[in-house]
Amino acid sequence: MEEFINEYVEAYIYNAAKRGNSESGDTYYIHAEKDYFICAIADGLGNGIVARQSAEIIPQVLAEYHHESLDELLNRCNEHMVQKRGAAVAIVRVNFDEGTIEYSCIGNVRLYILHGREKMIYPLPVMGYLSGRPQKVKTQKYEYSIGDLFFLHSDGVTLNSPKASLKQSANARELYNQVEKTIDPGDDATFIAGCLLQ
Repeated sequence: MEEFINEYVEAYIYNAAKRGNSESGDTYYIHAEKDYFICAIADGLGNGIVARQSAEIIPQVLAEYHHESLDELLNRCNEHMVQKRGAAVAIVRVNFDEGTIEYSCIGNVRLYILHGREKMIYPLPVMGYLSGRPQKVKTQKYEYSIGDLFFLHSDGVTLNSPKASLKQSANARELYNQVEKTIDPGDDATFIAGCLLQ
């Protein structure tokens, strides 16, 4: 487990390779500036080293260009996927001054937000994957409240009831612990469990 905590966000990250593989085909990125927090998960197609070669591009690009819009970032990542296996990628930005969460995704990396301890927000991702071919990207934006939980995960993580998992968790650490128990090592698995503190 890796943890990230500042005055605005508390987040816990799980990343594990498929049983028998030395490397995970999933990567993640997490970073904060004074006015925003950004995180991402990339799920390289397949598993192992070949999947990793595609997925590891995403944290490299975001480390340099995290200040750009999510659509610009996804397009920039896509440009680096030419002649690679490809990857499903989701990027989330929390804008502290605006009180908003933005999400942009190509592929099956899912985001859930529990707003006000009651309302479940589940933005629909754009199907497909980054491959170097032109993509239609679309950032979705939502308001958040203090105490809202969010959960971003690759398809190696299966939640039978995302709403129940988030509602039964008082904070991000509880959510992390609850989901970690359910992980099946039959696939690469990555998730970020977070809570918005102010």
